[in-house]
Amino acid sequence: MRPLLALAALALSLGLGPPAAQAATPAPADRLDHALLWGRDIDQVSAVLAVKLGFQVRPGRNPGGVANRYVRLADQGYVELLGITRPDAELDPGMQADQASLHGGAGSRSFGLHSAALDQAQAGLKAKGLPVTPIFTAGANDPDGQGPGKPPRWRLFAFERPVLSSNVFLIDYAAPRSDPASVADDKVARQHPNGARELSAFWLLSGDAAADRARLETLGLAGAVPVKVPQVAAKGYCVAVGPNALLALEPDGPGIAADALREGGPQVLGVSLGVADLDTARRRVERGYEQSLPAYAGLSGQSFLAPTRADLGLLIEFHAASAAGPCGGAKG
Repeated sequence: MRPLLALAALALSLGLGPPAAQAATPAPADRLDHALLWGRDIDQVSAVLAVKLGFQVRPGRNPGGVANRYVRLADQGYVELLGITRPDAELDPGMQADQASLHGGAGSRSFGLHSAALDQAQAGLKAKGLPVTPIFTAGANDPDGQGPGKPPRWRLFAFERPVLSSNVFLIDYAAPRSDPASVADDKVARQHPNGARELSAFWLLSGDAAADRARLETLGLAGAVPVKVPQVAAKGYCVAVGPNALLALEPDGPGIAADALREGGPQVLGVSLGVADLDTARRRVERGYEQSLPAYAGLSGQSFLAPTRADLGLLIEFHAASAAGPCGGAKG
């Protein structure tokens, strides 16, 4: 395969291949995977997601003093909740980087993109000169895996140095357990009282949206569309990642985005989620926060914004689930 790729690259460099050939190169990621959301502690962040917002929060593990729990969605996207449970917690380099920014507070500084062709994605990005790490895997004794001799439950690679304003990694998974009990458990885990069904966008906030757009292009994620998000006084670009979107945003005058950047630096400012019934979801969140929440026409259609930044260091936008593609409602 590699000699063929080398010949193709030579043909393009000599002008022998069609211009569309480069555009046909597959992106390294096929969809959004999950965001890492740190709470002030694991019970605090779990309570906000469950009680105030109406999600089902699933239990995880507590390896090395960092507990995790999950909000899993029907489209396979999810939010991983994290909390430190002891002073001598064992933090991997990504966790260390997150905590250096958060200083024990709540918020998100890292997210994952799914790649069904992880080895090719790593090789392609390395060939571009990007500082990819080796591929790491879940251990053979992973209590949630299928045991020794089976494929590892997950495989991922990250970057030795930041390549975006927020930390990014690419991840893939082995086929899930197929016994009836596991299939039933997984189906139930993705059903939420608030009707959440799909992970549609991550909002990346920095002081320079154009720089993040250029870095996304270097990662193979092109086709940026100019956008504005007046609800948080931000502007920037929407970049499709398969059926989902990354928003590369910067402040557009005084407002929530400017406040968040000043107080916390670059971050995952928000997550957009599609719900089955927007009015029902809004009523549930209004009861949780004891305030009225106006609807608006957002990038994903009719939406409302949950006032979660004080609790979570992260905004959650709910929108009506629809067949509209990523960046479909983008307006410059």
